Amino acid sequence: MTSSTSLSRHLAIAYIVLLVYACLYPLSGWQSKGLPLFDYLFRPWPKYFMVEDFIFNIVGFLPFGLTVVPSLSERWPTWKKVLAATVAGTLLSFGVETVQCYLPTRTENNVDILANGIGALLGSLLGARWGKAMFAPGRGLARWREHYITGGMTGDTGLILILYWLLGQITPDHVLFGGGDLRRLLGIAAPLPFQVNRLIVIQTAQTASMMLAVGLFARCMLHRKGVQLAVGLLAVGVVARTLASAALFIPASPFAWLTPGVQNGLLIGAVLLFVALRMSRVAQHALAGTALLMAAVLINLMPESPYLESSGPAIIARGNYPSFHAMCRLVAALWPFAALAYLSAIGLWRGERLADRDHAGEGVPYGTNW
Repeated sequence: MTSSTSLSRHLAIAYIVLLVYACLYPLSGWQSKGLPLFDYLFRPWPKYFMVEDFIFNIVGFLPFGLTVVPSLSERWPTWKKVLAATVAGTLLSFGVETVQCYLPTRTENNVDILANGIGALLGSLLGARWGKAMFAPGRGLARWREHYITGGMTGDTGLILILYWLLGQITPDHVLFGGGDLRRLLGIAAPLPFQVNRLIVIQTAQTASMMLAVGLFARCMLHRKGVQLAVGLLAVGVVARTLASAALFIPASPFAWLTPGVQNGLLIGAVLLFVALRMSRVAQHALAGTALLMAAVLINLMPESPYLESSGPAIIARGNYPSFHAMCRLVAALWPFAALAYLSAIGLWRGERLADRDHAGEGVPYGTNW
């Protein structure tokens, strides 16, 4: 299996996990609705048809086909790969829609299967047309990945975690870079009462810690100089949050996330990251894990912020948007712990090697895999 095929396959698996969670959210209240299991397949066209939901379901399965087709054997003809990916996407949709028969808060729908199947087909056609350009060795995404990212499964996992982090930024009702919020995920009340100064201090420390953690995490998975990439990742995260605030808030509030604490945290985090990127690789690795833990602790201590409530926006609650928002919140809540596990795992088998080279004054040669 080539590295490019592995990357597309790993991306497909990562995306399927997100799809299944979004389709089955909130994964609670399981019970039979008392109707024949496959009765929904023969329902007439819905009376209250929402075009935006239909389009949303099509777009949601485009990445499925786009990543699955390049991951299939190169010995298969193109038509066979397109057919296989389309059938697989349709069967996945059929499976989750059928499971929704046991979720009272979800409505199983044959129109959703149609839209998902169309999305899988269109994505498969895109994968057949552009898959090689993106994932073939020495081309597109594969070329960029081979040039900068650590090789093998280690690099693929790190890259997927970075993509998950970006997805977690599409949560406009949360503090910027606010990953690890298990308290909100589990519905636990804030442990500290609201005070303006307290909120600003905690937001400042949390934003700076997560900014440092993400920048160093990205640096740890690079096998050559890539300071610009680490900084660019944070910039993309800010842009993603701004666009989410503009698109998912009613009324649009693009900069609702820019609270006083966040402003201070961005400034302090930029200084800390500037210094940390000049440390040894061993120190960066350890500091990234420490910053992740600190950011996760701080966000769970953070009082509820009145800034978003006072500005008046609310999250869009139509159609499939609540499920998409819930998926992003889950990813954001779990990401620091997954990232910490990743750093711990790669540190176990290469930490001594890094320490030996730094101690000898050699460092880790750029352009080589660790």
